Amino acid sequence: MRISVIGCGYLGAVHAASMAKLGHDVVGIDVDPKKIDDLSVGHAPFFEPGLPGLLQASLDSGRLKFSTSMADAAGAEVHFICVGTPQRKGEYAADLRYVDAAFAGVAPYLNSGDMVIGKSTVPVGTASRLADEYMESAPEAILAWNPEFLREGHAVKDTLHPDRFVYGVPDGAAGERATAALDEVYAVSLSEGTPRLVMDYATAELVKTAANSFLATKISFINAMAELCEAAGADVTLLADAIGLDDRIGRKFLNAGIGFGGGCLPKDIRAFMARAGELGADQALTFLREVDAINMRRRSRTVELTRQLCGGFLIGKRITVLGAAFKPNSDDVRDSPALSIAAQLQLQGAEVTVTDPEAIENARRRFPDLHFEHNTEAALAGAHVVLLLTEWKEYRDMDPASIASLVDDRRILDGRNALSAQRWKAEGWQYKGVGRP
Repeated sequence: MRISVIGCGYLGAVHAASMAKLGHDVVGIDVDPKKIDDLSVGHAPFFEPGLPGLLQASLDSGRLKFSTSMADAAGAEVHFICVGTPQRKGEYAADLRYVDAAFAGVAPYLNSGDMVIGKSTVPVGTASRLADEYMESAPEAILAWNPEFLREGHAVKDTLHPDRFVYGVPDGAAGERATAALDEVYAVSLSEGTPRLVMDYATAELVKTAANSFLATKISFINAMAELCEAAGADVTLLADAIGLDDRIGRKFLNAGIGFGGGCLPKDIRAFMARAGELGADQALTFLREVDAINMRRRSRTVELTRQLCGGFLIGKRITVLGAAFKPNSDDVRDSPALSIAAQLQLQGAEVTVTDPEAIENARRRFPDLHFEHNTEAALAGAHVVLLLTEWKEYRDMDPASIASLVDDRRILDGRNALSAQRWKAEGWQYKGVGRP
């Protein structure tokens, strides 16, 4: 099929390259000339495992191109809207200006029967509103919503081999045509047995925000248990193992630590609360306020644990922070707990050095006053305390004996409970985990 992808950020770039891999002719559209120039020569503007090879292969096939002109979307049968929906400044609600601009921008280039498919995460009711607007500007086009479920670090796999498809479509013949078009787009994945669910606009919009809210709740729950375990002298990792064996609960996302961050979970649960309030159902999601509060409290708690490891004083202490990205296998530092903690420690007088395999340049742009070091050994030199805050494999695999000579004091705070406490203690380190005695 002929496909356009409007918005070539994290979601759009991966989606465009993946659709070309599946055999479609794809044009990616974005207003950022530098981004388009980079993508056009096979350079991914962000770190995502597997994307550079996929991008280059799709370009070499001749099925993928990029442009800054919306006019180049003309002639496509399916138009995917993949722009961002950040949190509004000073509010919880989502900022829909980019979504609205993308839908308005492509409208003049639509032909009768063209499909416009929203993939962006939006407040419930957005698709219905846009469909009503299209009745005037592009009455022959059909709008559907096909939410994305990408995990950073696994985005290529999640696009080419997803765990499910969700189609939000209108009633009647238009909905049948939209379903048929999406089935053709995803024919390869569907042939592999990927489940697909067809539903109304509102339910489809709720799927992504409900899923993210559930995951955030599960993470904050185990972090709340970590606080209780610290007070009681219990071990949250063993607690998680025990309750995770209940198949109604499961072990995934029950890892206590410094909390979640990134460009999705924090802003999505806040936008969910804001939209519930607009609909008069705010009481249904009041629990998410505590989920958010627990998550943010983990950052200040990590600062206090670091202070304790430093003997009660942070001023002048040399602290090495391992990790700047909000999660491993990503260079995304949006709302990164690791960077937030590093900045708080520096504000309280510590001499902080931050290192990360991929995210240093993005982190430097966000926090130019922090000191960054690309080389891990150089970052560890002379440290009084080491903080593992993003669980990159190379940090999980560090040998406590071999790095002991680099630091001034063998003290480590495992903010992700990713290390073997027994192994590090055996090498003379003062080890502190999260919610562990």
